[in-house]
Order: sequence, then C-alpha cells, then structure tokens
Amino acid sequence: MKMFKKLTLAAVTSLVAVTTLVGSASAASGISGKITINGSTALLPLTLQAAKEFQKINPKVRISASGKGSVTGPQAVKKGIADIGACDWDASMDVPGFKAFEGQVANKVAVIPFATVTNKNVKVNNLTTEQLKGIFSGKITNWKEVGGDNADIVVITRAFGSGTRVNYQAKALAGGDIVKKSKNYKEVGSSGDMKTAVATTPNAIGYIDLVYVNSDIKALSYNGVQPTTDNVINGSYKIWAYGYYMTKGQPTGATKAFIEYVQSAKFQQGSLKKLKFIPISAMR
Repeated sequence: MKMFKKLTLAAVTSLVAVTTLVGSASAASGISGKITINGSTALLPLTLQAAKEFQKINPKVRISASGKGSVTGPQAVKKGIADIGACDWDASMDVPGFKAFEGQVANKVAVIPFATVTNKNVKVNNLTTEQLKGIFSGKITNWKEVGGDNADIVVITRAFGSGTRVNYQAKALAGGDIVKKSKNYKEVGSSGDMKTAVATTPNAIGYIDLVYVNSDIKALSYNGVQPTTDNVINGSYKIWAYGYYMTKGQPTGATKAFIEYVQSAKFQQGSLKKLKFIPISAMR
C-alpha cells in the first residue's frame, strides 16, 4: 500500500511536469508573425543561431536576417523595412560620427569581444595601443618597426558605418584615426569579408569580433593581454562592446518574444557562449 502511494505520487508529479511542458510549448507555438532583422555583421552569427532555435519552438514565426554593417540596422528600422536593427552601439544615443536615432529603443543582447588579427605569416604576437595607432594612422608602415619581418604592412579596415570599426577605433586605438596613406590599404564591408581578406593577404592586419577568429587567421594580444572571453570578464582585456537590437519604440508581439528569447538565461548561457559572445549578465 505504501509503495502504491509512492508510485501514485511520482506519477502525479510526472503528469504535472508533462502538462506544464505541453502547456508552455502550446503557448509558445501560438506566437506568429514575421520578423525582419538587419544590421551588424558582428552580431549576425548570434542572430542566425537564435532565429533557428526560436523558429523551432515557434513554427508560426518567420525570421529573415541579414547583415551589412551596424548603421544599416537602425536606418532600416527608421525606414520601416526592418523590425530589429542589430547594432554594435546604443543607436538611441549620440556616438562619435553618428547622431542618435530618435524614438528607437536599445535592447541589450550580448557582449562582443573584438580582436586585432593578422595573416598567419606575420611574426608579431602582441601590439600596444601606440603601435596600433601608428599602424592604422599610416605612421608605421613596415612590420620591422614593431618587431616583425622587413615587409610592408597591409592595413585592412571596415568601411564607415561599421560598428566594429566604431568600437575598435574608440577602444583599441584610444580614439585614434584610421587613415588611408598608401596603396597597402583596403576597406571591406563585413566581418566575413574581413576574415577572408586578412587570411588571404600576406602581411595583412585587421580587426574582427572574436566569433569569427579561427585557425585561418591569428589574433594578437593587446598590451600583453590575450583576446579571450575570460579576460574580458575579468577586466584585463578592454576591446569589447555591448551588442543591441534596436526597435522602433518598445518591441511587441513576435519581435518582443524573440528578443526575450535572446536575452533568456537558456540562450545566453548556451548557444551565445558557445559562439564566443559573453552573456550580458557577466558584465554587471
């Protein structure tokens, strides 16, 4: 009899758990609509992964995501052609070079570490703030000036409007300029293009968010500190920024549900961390 009571209690507990899960799934699947996301290529891997997971839970939602640079995100929201503008800065406020997008709300979704990267043939593993300022301003033009081989430095940078460029200038270059002073200079339009250009151009240097770094390119230390998520969290590595989803006013409907999913502990502590982003809670 006592065993029967224990089994009954276990069965009831399981039934409640299953009912709760089914109820939650049904509630989630009731969300419908279309979400268009545009903007940051730094945030694009996160956005694509989140969209895949969210649509699996909510099959009545369709998400279209693309990346052309941070400034295009809030611009697309302003024009009404995107529901979410992915941006590597809070576009509701003025930042150097860009006016605030009035009426837009900045929804914080991730911490983005950025890294200085070079072609694998470059025999330099660390650069200081002053050395980077010299390279990107055109004052330092040969790798031998910073401890490398006797070879011209090929500078690869992001085009104006890139959030990665905004943050790299502000933090890695301490506000220093990026100046075209020679033929050994190239601008690219996305994080993917940056990775390809640096990987295939001997003696090249550029910058990219950590999620794109793999064995094809080399990430350099900055003032002696390696670009790792742990070093961002402990405060020793300074080249990072918050990533935002900009919306026209407070988000509603499917857009609100998607942003809340990206901000949820499940996604922040799961897929987001696996992609080398940092949960927003880690920097509070």
